[in-house]
Amino acid sequence: MKVGITCYPTYGGSGIVATELGLELATRGHEVHFITYANPIRLDPGIPRIHYHEVEVSTYPLFQYPPYCLALASRMGEVAECYNLDLLHVHYAIPHSIAALLAQQMLASTRRLPFITTLHGTDITLVGADRSYFPITKFSIEQSDGVTSISEYLRRETVEVFGVSNEIRVIQNFVNCELYFPDDAKAGAAAYAPQGEKLLIHLSNFRPVKRVLDCIRILAEVRKSVPAHLLMVGDGPDRGPAEHLARALKVDRHVSFLGKQNHVERLIPLAHVLLMPSDLESFGLVALEAMACGVVPVATRVGGVPELIADGENGYLEAVGDIAAQSARVVALLTNEDLHYRMRKAGRWDAAERFCTDKIIPLYEKYYEDVLNG
Repeated sequence: MKVGITCYPTYGGSGIVATELGLELATRGHEVHFITYANPIRLDPGIPRIHYHEVEVSTYPLFQYPPYCLALASRMGEVAECYNLDLLHVHYAIPHSIAALLAQQMLASTRRLPFITTLHGTDITLVGADRSYFPITKFSIEQSDGVTSISEYLRRETVEVFGVSNEIRVIQNFVNCELYFPDDAKAGAAAYAPQGEKLLIHLSNFRPVKRVLDCIRILAEVRKSVPAHLLMVGDGPDRGPAEHLARALKVDRHVSFLGKQNHVERLIPLAHVLLMPSDLESFGLVALEAMACGVVPVATRVGGVPELIADGENGYLEAVGDIAAQSARVVALLTNEDLHYRMRKAGRWDAAERFCTDKIIPLYEKYYEDVLNG
């Protein structure tokens, strides 16, 4: 198949999933065309059957805001026509679904161009639910030829919030288990923990919903019982406040702010525990990546996370903001080798058996076929 993929080419989960999906489809023989305003962060150039088409947005004094949606729709139509795409697959409803609908209508007189919308979370729970965007988000979902969501939780939310009658097929996130795998020796950990401290890790876009300050508070509590060092991977609005809090709690020497990283698969296996104290996660992709690497997640019981993490089996789930409970789970994992071994093995097994690419990518291929034949 020839598939056009549009996503936000940033460090958010939707862009990462879309990029990884395109890469996996290409390795399986499909031709994939990324159509977006910048090269997706995990998309290395020169990969066979992967093409990138930049969306250029013109600015004129008349436009207070550049009309990206219109430029995107035009580019989608051009690429679909020039490369004879079979379908478009857009990730994150706003504004990608509407752009795809416009591209579809532009070509309607000459050919059929179906499009699939994958819902990722904040496009439904935050942006789409905003009064300004609610009608257009509902319309774009209803006009899609196919709709998928990354969790059963998000499917339910979409139905309840927007009242759509479309079938929404749940296709959960996935991980490449050959790229994300455990490193039992953790040889590279010494670069961050030269005294042999146990490593904790957090990865996110550092937005308030991720509660990155809670990670600093957890570290401060954990260090009262166990020598530990925290790797903070990513960047965003709460990085500055997190750095300030680390100094205030006198743990700044035990935190490494590493900024945005393109190869997190090299960092995650160095850690023992992942911290994911979010207010909301529609799935929790980083927890899945950690599990594949034999790193035990300590997360919050929100959104779609319980569909991934079985509390007490392959990770722990606690209430949002309960620093004491989350810290206690981390201490238990760092001080009880048998417990840590059992849970990291369970996490790796779940990642490989339930969420590995060879389990999930065929579900997308089947859905593409269903939509094309529908």
